[in-house]
Amino acid sequence: MKLELLSPAKNLEFGREAINHGADALYIGAPAFGARAAATNTIKDIEELVRYAHLYGSKVFATVNTLLFDNEIDDAVRMIRQLYNIGVDALIIQDLGLLECDLPPIELHASTQCHNATVERVKFMESVGFSRVILARETSLEQMRDIRKSTTVDLEAFVHGALCVSYSGQCYMSQYLNGRSGNRGCCSQPCRSTYDLLTADGRMIIKGRHLLSLKDFNASQQLENMIAAGITSFKIEGRLKDLGYVKNVTAYYRQILDNMMENGARGWQRASSGRTKFFFIPDVERTFNRSYTDYFLRGRQPMANFATQKSLGKRVGEVLAVGSGTITIGGSENFANGDGLCYFDDNGKMQGFLVNDVQGRTVKPNQMPDIKVGAALWRNQDQQFERLLHGRSADRHIGVSICFKLTDGGFSVEIVDEDGIRATVDKEAEHIAADNSQRVTENIKKQLAKLGDTPFYATDVQDYTAGSCFLPASTLNQMRRIAVEKLIECRIAHFHPADCHRVAAGTPYPGDVLDYRANIVNSMSERFYKRHGINKIERGVEQTGDYDGKALMTTKYCLRYELGCCLHNKAGQKPPTVAIDSRDNLVLHNNGRLFRLQFDCRECVMRIYKK
Repeated sequence: MKLELLSPAKNLEFGREAINHGADALYIGAPAFGARAAATNTIKDIEELVRYAHLYGSKVFATVNTLLFDNEIDDAVRMIRQLYNIGVDALIIQDLGLLECDLPPIELHASTQCHNATVERVKFMESVGFSRVILARETSLEQMRDIRKSTTVDLEAFVHGALCVSYSGQCYMSQYLNGRSGNRGCCSQPCRSTYDLLTADGRMIIKGRHLLSLKDFNASQQLENMIAAGITSFKIEGRLKDLGYVKNVTAYYRQILDNMMENGARGWQRASSGRTKFFFIPDVERTFNRSYTDYFLRGRQPMANFATQKSLGKRVGEVLAVGSGTITIGGSENFANGDGLCYFDDNGKMQGFLVNDVQGRTVKPNQMPDIKVGAALWRNQDQQFERLLHGRSADRHIGVSICFKLTDGGFSVEIVDEDGIRATVDKEAEHIAADNSQRVTENIKKQLAKLGDTPFYATDVQDYTAGSCFLPASTLNQMRRIAVEKLIECRIAHFHPADCHRVAAGTPYPGDVLDYRANIVNSMSERFYKRHGINKIERGVEQTGDYDGKALMTTKYCLRYELGCCLHNKAGQKPPTVAIDSRDNLVLHNNGRLFRLQFDCRECVMRIYKK
């Protein structure tokens, strides 16, 4: 079974570095209609990235995962044809109206925006022609196992990065507040704002905290369990993160997966070629994170970070002493000028400062904070680590064996890589008898093994002439260079995707009514669902602008549970931190707006409505 590490590519440069740091596949924003409007790319850049990825046997998936209006569909289809023509391996889509269009034979992946949260939904996606389904982030290990038992489609799941508090595709808060739709790639992230929590009669419970802001996802300790549950593609979130994040997180998961696959004892294989060498020690705590949770993989647990929506980084110690303009820190971490350190004040709010000078364990802040002995410190700007990531931080090479042989009219060099792909170069030349066969063989092996800055390294070099004939080093080097160039082109051609001929059954959609949460905003999508048995369809709010009685967010995250006041699921929740009666109706307040909370204990979800 092949296991795929899937990394984000904000652009061509980020994509190359993700490959260099061990990615088996990339997902990158298309020129338009991607769920990150700030991360689009030209066809030319994507084509160059496809060639680079295919050299290593890695894949490139283009995101075309927004909702489309009728006047955008023709442009989207034209762009999809361009992506197919340049060799993109698959499209990630949300709008099922595209299935009614004349698409090229390219593989389709069902975006997590499709709300792939149940067995029935995944089975339907498989039946209509998707090769892969990207599961909702909220999916537990148990649900993954159930989905795997009932389907044969490839299953992809997130393993790291920022979490949307709402079910993906089921959040309309940003659209309601400022017309920036998350389903259209323009989310303004209202979940990261501060909110007051009140009772419906106005009693203040919590004031000015990040009540909807989740910690970041980290499933690194659950990878084996996810594999056992049927997941074969492991996705890192972060098309808007910086390059250091992409390098570090990709390398971190690459090492874990490689260790798990060592010796192939369990039949797990890497989904691409080559070996990766790192010039730093990957550590996901030293890059952007809001502290970590494995979310719902093991069931419900506390998962929010009320204190801040910003990066905490890595905990580095506690304050041992506070002097006149200095702070002495316990622990084993080293510090550098320019480091950013943060802590929480007596009100539970995050405060921070920059380090201007370091003397051993004592640092001098740029501005002395009001900090006390015993306070815990985190580093959210790590200068030394960033310097390591700024330059050349990894190499990736493909193993090859090289053979040198005599031919009737001269000589040949053949290179065969670890995937069995080969390239041969023949050279017409006179067979000149060698004076010292041992020395000639040593020189042949030395010259042919000089692979330098190529994507390859030599695992074996064989001289089948036994040093019988002399050939100048310049000729050997020329033959090697040509053979390498040919092998590069052979590999790129070999990993060009085959046409995907989708077989779509006329499977009825579960149910016969679809409301606004189906996100239907064009006639092609409506036609698709009608063809699959839906009799009554409500258009999406991006088109109607009607929010009355509609949940702006539907989330498995529960504020009552987070505060220790769950009405139903008591297991694992912490002791109550506030006084909330079971009869209290709760309201969120932000910037003059009120939002009503509804707790559906039967489905174990929280919904947020305008008030």
